[in-house]
Amino acid sequence: MKIITWNINSVRIRIPLLQKLVHLYNPDIIALQETKVEDRLFPVTECINLGYKYITYSGQKSYNGVAILSRISFESTFVINLYNDEKRHIAINIGELSIHNFYVPAGGDIPDANVNIKFKHKLCYVDFMNAWFLNNKSKKDKIILLGDLNIAPLESDVWSSYQLRNVVSHTDIERKKLMHNITSFNWIDAVRFFSGKHEKLYSWWSYRNVDWSKSDRGRRLDHIWISHPLESKIKSCIIIKDARGWDMPSDHVPVMLEIET
Repeated sequence: MKIITWNINSVRIRIPLLQKLVHLYNPDIIALQETKVEDRLFPVTECINLGYKYITYSGQKSYNGVAILSRISFESTFVINLYNDEKRHIAINIGELSIHNFYVPAGGDIPDANVNIKFKHKLCYVDFMNAWFLNNKSKKDKIILLGDLNIAPLESDVWSSYQLRNVVSHTDIERKKLMHNITSFNWIDAVRFFSGKHEKLYSWWSYRNVDWSKSDRGRRLDHIWISHPLESKIKSCIIIKDARGWDMPSDHVPVMLEIET
């Protein structure tokens, strides 16, 4: 089974890129974030035409929004309204496997929860995520957590940890909270499972960088975590960096997990 997570940054305007992704990688399941579309306007027909008969989404106009496209039927779908009823989570169940798709708040520009309500919101959201899994799931369950988590937890997840230490997405408090989520539920970071902790890896490059590839000032904000019962099933997990160079790209690139079923 191939599963892709991608912050598509507006699904309707990037249908051609979604078509290209499907043509090149043929995933079974695609989890999208930042779809930026109300449910009544979601491009269902276009997704069905790509071969994804089973679709679930939770969206709002212009902001946020998540969706899961699947070629495999799922028994149920549900949404966790973790904070302020923003459209940031959707999940599906396929047999014993549950897949949770998250879009964590970006957090604004000022890394101080006392003066920046957006940053406070982000920190609370990460805490709520952790509490939900600890209270509602077992570490023995087969779970995949993926999405745009908007935090680069390791020094090797950013182009310069020294220069970004006080920049939202790589501050000490964000990194500690995300790593606490990983350790408290024993999640396995699927990308790092194969690459180790020291290789520089990114999934996001700012639109402000005219030559994103040459400057390569990226951050790894998009993640796939798996619960320990799935560890022996992992075949690969890659970041599809080339997607940043496609026409009219998202500033994020897809991450793909391949797992035995």
